[in-house]
Amino acid sequence: MKNLDGIVEFCSVASVGNFTGAANRLDTSVAQVSRKVATLEKRLGVKLLHRTTRNVSLTEAGKLYFEQTNPALSVLENAQLSVSALQQSPQGLIKLTAPVAFGEAFIAPLLNRFLETYSGISIQCAFSNDTLDIVEQGLDLAIRIGKLEDSSLIAKRLATRQLYVCGSREYLQNNSIPTSLEDLKQHSLLVGSQPYWRFLINNDVQTVSVSGRVRYNSGNALKAAAINGLGLTQLPGFYVRDSIAQGQLVEVLPDYKDKQEAIWTVFPSNRNVAPKIRLLVDFLSENLTDDR
Repeated sequence: MKNLDGIVEFCSVASVGNFTGAANRLDTSVAQVSRKVATLEKRLGVKLLHRTTRNVSLTEAGKLYFEQTNPALSVLENAQLSVSALQQSPQGLIKLTAPVAFGEAFIAPLLNRFLETYSGISIQCAFSNDTLDIVEQGLDLAIRIGKLEDSSLIAKRLATRQLYVCGSREYLQNNSIPTSLEDLKQHSLLVGSQPYWRFLINNDVQTVSVSGRVRYNSGNALKAAAINGLGLTQLPGFYVRDSIAQGQLVEVLPDYKDKQEAIWTVFPSNRNVAPKIRLLVDFLSENLTDDR
């Protein structure tokens, strides 16, 4: 076949299910994708897609064409990746998303170190607490925390985290040290974005409703408030373990500490993982430390 123009765009639309997602995936405009597909249909002399204002679906000819061309494109992509892997210096753009507070505090510094090491790589990271559709948004990977939703995404565990309830020595000297969850009602609580804390009760993880004078959607802000003696807070070890080790904070209620939860990276299952992506994932996995 002499002309492959439009086949990549068509297969992207067919895979994602709409022109917007295909454009994001290919890092181009919706108009460009639409024009390429229309040119392909004209060249073939057949309609490949049913188009409505909201949905795109494959015609019978489109299904047959997709079944034949998509595997062929995968073979070409694998060949390109194999050649790229021979390069000593990885190059190209990596697009990802990560939760806001965790991403800003821990993922962004690692991304900066990664970029210092690999000058040929560029990174775009969207910090968002929304569970973005990485296929629709054209992202290479996402950082997720906790239980994963059932999906077609491929997941790799990077690290684990655990929640700690802690306060400053000064605060605990001026207030009774809680020994039960009921004792929390007598304390000033520093609350995050969710109005509950998680505890292990009778070997079962349960949530307990909490409220307080302070409510921040930032782990670093909650840690600072706790160090300043404003009350107790519950935060992942990534935020507080150094402060606990240095004596700025003291852990309480250790017998109710919940089970560890995983930090994941997820990929689209229908996309080959480029060497630059594997390099970043390995780097994050090596440099994110488990909570113990």
